[in-house]
Amino acid sequence: MARRLFGTDGVRGVAGTDITAALAHDLGRAAVLATARVAPRVLVVRDTRESGEMLEAAIAEGLASAGAEVLLGGVLPTPAAPLLVRRHGLDLAVVLSASHNVYSDNGIKFFGGDGFKLSDEAEQLIEARLDESAGGSGEQIGRIRKLDDTAEDYLGELHRRFESLSLHGLDVLLDCANGATYLVAPAIFERLGASVSTVAAEPDGRNINDRCGSTHIERIAEQVVAAGHDIGFAFDGDGDRVLAVDRAGTIVDGDEMVMLIAHYLLGKDRLPGRGVAITVMTNFAFVTALRAAGIEVASTAVGDRYVLEELRQRGWTLGGEQSGHIIELGFAPSGDGIASALLLLEALAGADLDQRRRVRKLPQRLVNVPVRDRVAAQEAPAVREAIARESGGLEGRGRVLVRPSGTEPLVRVMVEAPSAAEADEVCARLVAAVESAVG
Repeated sequence: MARRLFGTDGVRGVAGTDITAALAHDLGRAAVLATARVAPRVLVVRDTRESGEMLEAAIAEGLASAGAEVLLGGVLPTPAAPLLVRRHGLDLAVVLSASHNVYSDNGIKFFGGDGFKLSDEAEQLIEARLDESAGGSGEQIGRIRKLDDTAEDYLGELHRRFESLSLHGLDVLLDCANGATYLVAPAIFERLGASVSTVAAEPDGRNINDRCGSTHIERIAEQVVAAGHDIGFAFDGDGDRVLAVDRAGTIVDGDEMVMLIAHYLLGKDRLPGRGVAITVMTNFAFVTALRAAGIEVASTAVGDRYVLEELRQRGWTLGGEQSGHIIELGFAPSGDGIASALLLLEALAGADLDQRRRVRKLPQRLVNVPVRDRVAAQEAPAVREAIARESGGLEGRGRVLVRPSGTEPLVRVMVEAPSAAEADEVCARLVAAVESAVG
């Protein structure tokens, strides 16, 4: 029977326990068998976690054992993989990363030859071939080699896209989360003329996302103000997310970035379908503002793959999440934190980020509740009753969202209400209901 391994963003877990070298080997071999292609060419890239080298060696061995030509791209942001797949005409890419998770986690995700993440059906085919991964006929033995200049190739793609963007005179602070952007992010900002300072750009294998990056945006917010930088950007560990900070230290999340970029692209007649895809986590104030500007809004489940599916179905190009995962299909078939930061600067057209017209958000409270079984906790009758009761109380004034995390053993409880106090009170009651349901 096939094992169910893939979640909303590949296979993810604790390195050495859940994500073992044996599993990486088997997934690599199964991926080649599932493609049904002879000698496919496969790119493998990773982030800066200490487990990355072990998993890189293991999955490369598995891929090669099934006949693949394996190209090792080294440390690169996740969004570089689909760009390089297209650039070099490859059949598959593997990214070894756990994104914004702690260093002890790692993950394995696949991109197809078209640059898009594999579909659920393709992932199921890989899982179905796992039992065939132990042996081999020896008839097809692949090779493993280093692919040179991958960082320069990625930088070249960014430079070509934003070559008309001049950042001369801009003083920018970049928080690279001690992750995959630590070399390429400063490089492209400098090439475009910015004066660049960095924090969290010295990875040691264990400090990725450690009190830095987009999940700890408060750090760079303080430093932008203290040092007088014009703007700050914080990436996550694998570089597919970004959040911004203006010179006053105000945090600009993915919701607001999507709105600013959407207005800009609409004005340039570069917003196909005059629509954007967002998730259920987007603050409703932004939904209202986008619609008021004549932009159609489609809401999806949380996860970049669902945003991407919506964009492809509708023929749109722009979408994103509050977390800073922004997709602009005019550049790449995945979220790209560096490209999103540059696109925001392009949208500002030289104006200061702190001079933008701001949307007044509804106060939002989000709490992550640790659970053993995230689906069972959400579906417990007492939790369902609490959701219905609190939703009814906020009808027409706010909203409630309780959902299991797609990548971690958590239930996420989110409340939007007219006041912060009410949002806190409603959220506390829902959290208590979830905690009571899981004992």
